[in-house]
Amino acid sequence: MRIGELSFGQFRARLAGEGLRAGIGPFNIHIQTRLMSLVKNLYTLYALYPLADGELAEFHARVVPKYSLRRPFTPFISFLVDNQAPFPAAPAAHALPTLEWGINLAIALRINHLLLFHSAAVERNGHVLLLPAWPGSGKTTLCTALMHRGYRLFSDEFGLMAPQSAQFMPIPRLMPLKNQAIDAIRKFLPEAVLGPEIHGTQKGTVAHVRPSEESIARMHEPAQARWIVFPKWVPNAALRLESLPRSEAFLLLASNAFNYEMLGESAFDAVTRLVRNCECRRLVYSDFDSALAALDRLTDD
Repeated sequence: MRIGELSFGQFRARLAGEGLRAGIGPFNIHIQTRLMSLVKNLYTLYALYPLADGELAEFHARVVPKYSLRRPFTPFISFLVDNQAPFPAAPAAHALPTLEWGINLAIALRINHLLLFHSAAVERNGHVLLLPAWPGSGKTTLCTALMHRGYRLFSDEFGLMAPQSAQFMPIPRLMPLKNQAIDAIRKFLPEAVLGPEIHGTQKGTVAHVRPSEESIARMHEPAQARWIVFPKWVPNAALRLESLPRSEAFLLLASNAFNYEMLGESAFDAVTRLVRNCECRRLVYSDFDSALAALDRLTDD
């Protein structure tokens, strides 16, 4: 049963009471909140995810009111994961991004049976295209465009790889567009389902993209990577999709993994095999059409 099959009243009652379990990729996430604005946003943006009733949850997340003596008339919230607060209190208007960032943080800190790359990942023609990048490189925006042009979303944030099998696990979570990327996607992809624009967060203005129905329906189908492309959006730049030495790709991937050092030798072996079995490229682009055409040609090869 999908979350959207609940009535809004049922959905609200679950979040306010025993909590709601959502299946998102390899994890089940238990969420509780009484904050009405967050309930409304989640009802739309989480509608396609399956309910995970009766299953164990890897993460227990709560968004609760937080009161300030200094600003007693300003509503604040606190994000808790397993009753621990990893962030300072945030304005109530920032509840959705705070919840999403908090879940991402919990995954990054607690999941060590998988190698976690800081990378977008999509699938086409049966293989994964990895898009590792640092913040500000435009990977979420590019990932959103790819998902709406026939690629299956694995994640805009995590490349989850099983070290022994080299299989990547989908975890198609909401994708947070930031600042000017929001208008760019609204113009390029009017069909995209976006949440509200939330202003004044630590990352500026944020709006979340809901993953495609296919991406969520197939989120238990892993795949192996065949291409690694390091993207960078540069205003007015001519398109460049050029080969990258595997030695450089290895260093960039290893330094861009959340738990590489913790996994030690198994991570070294896994990244070595991954780089050897993939085509490695660097992409510089300034417009979606040319970037999508170049990646289509690469993944059609």
